[in-house]
Amino acid sequence: MKKILWGATMLSGAIVPHMGFAQDNQAQLSDGGLEEIIVTAQRREESLQRAAIAVTAVTGDDLTRSGITETSNLGKLVPALVVQPTGGTTSFFLRGVGTNSQNSFSENAIAFNFNGVYVGRPTAPAGVFYDLERVEVVKGPQGTLYGRNATGGAINVLPKKPVLGKFGVEGLAEYGNYDSKKGFLAVNIPFGETAALRVAGQVVDRDGYISDGYDDDKGEAVRASFLLKPSDLWSINIVGDYYHQGGKGSGAVLLPSKAFAVPSLDDRVSISDARAIAAINGYASTLFAPPFCAGGFIASGCIENAGKDGYLDNHFYGLSAQVDGDMGFATLSVIPAWRKSEADFRTYLPGFRGEIQDNAEQMSLEARLTSAADQRLRYVLGGFFFNEQQDTLNYFRQGRISTTRFTPRLKTQSLAAFGQLTFDLSDSLRLIAGGRYTREDKSQLTASVAGGLPGPVDPSLGAPITGDLTFTKFTWKAGVEFDAGPASLVYANVATGFKSGGFFVASPPNNSFRPESLTAYTIGAKNRFFDNKLQLNIEAFYWDYKDQQVTFVGGVQTGNGIFAQGSLTSNAGKSRIFGAEAEARFAPTRDDLFNLNVQYLNGKYKSLQTANFSPTGAPVTTGCTITGSRLANPGINGARFYDIDCSGKPTVNSPKWAINMGYQHSFHIGGDMVLVAGARSNIESSRYMNSNFRDEEQQGSFMMSDAFLTLEGPQDKWSITAFINNIEDKEVLARAGTRPILDFPVGTLRPPRTYGVRVGFNL
Repeated sequence: MKKILWGATMLSGAIVPHMGFAQDNQAQLSDGGLEEIIVTAQRREESLQRAAIAVTAVTGDDLTRSGITETSNLGKLVPALVVQPTGGTTSFFLRGVGTNSQNSFSENAIAFNFNGVYVGRPTAPAGVFYDLERVEVVKGPQGTLYGRNATGGAINVLPKKPVLGKFGVEGLAEYGNYDSKKGFLAVNIPFGETAALRVAGQVVDRDGYISDGYDDDKGEAVRASFLLKPSDLWSINIVGDYYHQGGKGSGAVLLPSKAFAVPSLDDRVSISDARAIAAINGYASTLFAPPFCAGGFIASGCIENAGKDGYLDNHFYGLSAQVDGDMGFATLSVIPAWRKSEADFRTYLPGFRGEIQDNAEQMSLEARLTSAADQRLRYVLGGFFFNEQQDTLNYFRQGRISTTRFTPRLKTQSLAAFGQLTFDLSDSLRLIAGGRYTREDKSQLTASVAGGLPGPVDPSLGAPITGDLTFTKFTWKAGVEFDAGPASLVYANVATGFKSGGFFVASPPNNSFRPESLTAYTIGAKNRFFDNKLQLNIEAFYWDYKDQQVTFVGGVQTGNGIFAQGSLTSNAGKSRIFGAEAEARFAPTRDDLFNLNVQYLNGKYKSLQTANFSPTGAPVTTGCTITGSRLANPGINGARFYDIDCSGKPTVNSPKWAINMGYQHSFHIGGDMVLVAGARSNIESSRYMNSNFRDEEQQGSFMMSDAFLTLEGPQDKWSITAFINNIEDKEVLARAGTRPILDFPVGTLRPPRTYGVRVGFNL
């Protein structure tokens, strides 16, 4: 398939250069005004400017122009969103709310939806960023209209649908530095006037951004959509997709340390590079090692350095349908879906080896009844069913001193009934009320074992443990909307969100955590001025976050009865988050467009207390207060717990200021051709990357800028684009953490300066 897709896209690119991109991500009218963008963030089609929620809509054309083919780069277009790679998985944070996904037990606190289908696994939001209509990022708890785990918001990825009655072909070929090659091809085939098939595929092949080849991007994807619409009263759209993710995966670098000299971040030296290993070995030789680590940590093999053999070999499959029927008074939508992920990867992202095989299969069914838009009382009513089964193997090896292996078999079933009502008190004043009742059942069958000197290094798995959890929750929303003018909307609401509890790898009874909840208070306004030439949207919010699920490296009791270092989740956090966001777009003429998005975010942990674990008993490094310590395994080894209080610290991944600004201009050069020049900058203040609050794991303030120059042919039939991203070549952290035992910081970097040319067509 890969050879066929490459051949087709490169041939098409050679015959006719590039598809015509829309001239901006909020398309402009011929007189310079801003065109309305239709979104479905509230489960019905409505203008973005009439949706009384904070939502950012990014078109598929703008994603292509920005070179985004993987989830981890989405955050640069949405200032409120932080996307964090965690070694084969992806973690999302919106306005400071999120989860560090570290193993097969993890679930995100931001709901990720593809083609209207909730995707459960953090490994699975990959390979979908091509041939898209748009991406919607909904900010704030979505406890009414969305399915599971939408504590902080939702990300909706919406692919293009087949077009009835029209044959079309689109193609794109791109080449850039780091030997980056991308190819895309889509074909729309009509069958009469009532049916159409759209088939799209993409291949990506790029070398790694850091030494030893890590931070590469390799994958092949294909998607087929079949639309049948025999009448205006009903339709069915069936979508099947497949993605293979290969390459070495995300890598890590040594962060500047107070303890020893490390290679400069400017050189992007992998932790598996000989230069980094020499620095680590020199530092490790100065540390006291237990007697059984004769010759020191490294020489004895007690601690292993990162290797060059990391890999991704992940396969993702999906099949879904959406049936819409017009019943006169309302539209009935039924969405059955099946998804399967087969993840197999080895990563050194945390500084040591992690090997995960995670096979997950989910089935879901959602049914919604959406009233007609011209009624005084409008509603969305529905039900949701979700079932997921996982069969996994997780193996983490720091060396002969510490190994952990566990094999979770997890089952999750979620049932929900929901509804949201809008009632017109007058032509300009509306009341909003909604609620969702959720019941979630989880079970596990997990065998685990911890090993390491002076005992067996890789002992046999212990007897499997079982567990069952049930959670029920009613979440709700209430609000008011007021039309302050023909193009001005003012709104205020209170909404709640909920993420169910779950298990982590440990022996009972201390192997589970409770649900978390969030209550959000919001007031905002959306406005258009000067004949739709100026758009100004503002929102202020206050979030009360309780029983926050915090994942950290702690001590977990294993199947052989001793405490070992592992990923632990507890309801350790309680925080308050408030801020404001302003978004402005100005199109004074059809050839000019200005964009500005400014977010102020103030997050603080009112309470955050954890018990960190040291396998050797050595003190742990933290930016918080150590309130005490105690032996973890008396009479067995010197491991200790250290009680840490981080109360009063800022919430993680929460830059106080985030600014995204841009400008583009179109030059009409004759022959119906247009030259479009544009640039944008992303500016963020400093933030901590995880809840340990080490100074070395803080990303300082930065500015990162992109620019492009596009020549568009007549009637948008082709175009040629030259682009450059991260003009400043700034080293910006995407993730940071501590390499246990040796206790030094490691991090993952965002992409460096990249540039290239893309060509394509749209026939």
